[in-house]
Amino acid sequence: MDVSKHSKHKVAGTKRALRGIRVLVGRARHQAGALSGELRQLGASVLEIPFIEIRKPRSFRPLDGALKAVEDYDWLILTSVNGVEAMWERMRKLKIRNAKLKSLRVAAIGPATRKAIEKKGMNVDVVPKEYIAESVVRSLKTKVKGKRVLLVRAKVARDVIPRELRKAGARVDVVEAYETVVPQSSRSRLRAALNSPNRRPHVVTFTSSSTVKNFAQLLGRRTGSTLDGIRTASIGPVTSATLREFGLPVDIKAKAFTIPGLVSAIVSSVHPRTV
Repeated sequence: MDVSKHSKHKVAGTKRALRGIRVLVGRARHQAGALSGELRQLGASVLEIPFIEIRKPRSFRPLDGALKAVEDYDWLILTSVNGVEAMWERMRKLKIRNAKLKSLRVAAIGPATRKAIEKKGMNVDVVPKEYIAESVVRSLKTKVKGKRVLLVRAKVARDVIPRELRKAGARVDVVEAYETVVPQSSRSRLRAALNSPNRRPHVVTFTSSSTVKNFAQLLGRRTGSTLDGIRTASIGPVTSATLREFGLPVDIKAKAFTIPGLVSAIVSSVHPRTV
């Protein structure tokens, strides 16, 4: 489908560039606002149906143990805002102050994670050029030989960072701070939206591999055919690879692997000459 035919106004810059375009945002409910807000400012009609739900891990024991011994580590790696929030919530529960982290060097996987860490009063030493695990490895592999590294992340995640940093000579502890699950309440809402001529989106956004996997699980076997005429928008190469693994197209790809980058890519797909 050519979404540009659905935008009948003449665009001045990118203002209201997405008028007439329906976009489905599948981020977790508490995180959808940033993406939805930017899309709405550009005139898009946004439908929020979460493909992902963030939950506490079954046990905080591994995270609590690492935090109590956090002064033994040289590096802290955080890969998401969810990880930041979960870690500092546990620190608050355990009455651990930032001062206990002062000897740590900190790496964040992207600007949103860096901002979340800085809001907690910590400095960030390393943000990779690309906001993916492979770029974290490239940024750190010459810095971690003989060092102890604490990686705080989701229960299910790619093993690129711990595997490659261990190869580089680091001692890496991976602790679970949260888990992502499929929000079952989204199943009927998603199918209803895709089957409704008035609500059926022109674009579906995917902001992580988990959103792709859960989207496929919510739709079941009908995933591919259900998307006929709908464009997929991917935030980055890992998410794109997961879409392809599930036999789904990658119609729109963000050049900068961020929410603004994803929005810009969607605008470019609608009006290629305006951005």
